[in-house]
Amino acid sequence: MISDAVADVPLREEPASARAYRALERMIVTLELPPGSVATEGSLITRLGLGRTPVREAIQRLAWEGLVDVRPRAGLGIAPLHGGDWVKVIDARRGAEVVLARSAARFVTHEAAALFRDAALAMQKAVVTGNVIAFLEADKQLDAAMAVASDNPFAAQLVAPLQTHSRRFWYRYQSDTGLADAAAGHLGIIRAVTEGDVEGAGAAMGSLMDLLRANAEAVMRA
Repeated sequence: MISDAVADVPLREEPASARAYRALERMIVTLELPPGSVATEGSLITRLGLGRTPVREAIQRLAWEGLVDVRPRAGLGIAPLHGGDWVKVIDARRGAEVVLARSAARFVTHEAAALFRDAALAMQKAVVTGNVIAFLEADKQLDAAMAVASDNPFAAQLVAPLQTHSRRFWYRYQSDTGLADAAAGHLGIIRAVTEGDVEGAGAAMGSLMDLLRANAEAVMRA
């Protein structure tokens, strides 16, 4: 699911630092910047076509989220990816995600419900076309809608980095087989939230976390 509460703002209207962050986050999640590899600030500036200041701000944010290790005079280390850590990420997410889902169902507005429906449509299209990248974008879109609807910025900010780490694990280990199951879990959450079903939203989120944890446990056993 997605972490940026401004996902409904057109990309071209975002500050350059936000665009840099989105682009670099996507490159890390989809392993275009491979786990454990080393990049340089200059090379990323060239790839993104953005200025030094916004790229540097994006790197600082990614470093705080644990996705980049800034090494003075030695480049930028892209966080390694260890399958056994996926369970830890899911366990850390669970409580905050349930709080967000229940709060979103309690406080959802017509405007926020429209964001959820847009995310659901994008997710369904991604499943039909088998487009994993589009699914990840829809997942991020859903996280943004949840952050807006829940009216709980503390929980949203707490869980946002974990959502990014989780998408990265999912892309590495499950994206080739788990698209439909993951979509079904997310759509159940959207349905409960937009219907104002507080208990149902919490239960649906718990079920999604159970699914993801089962995926993570399977990776540990492999």
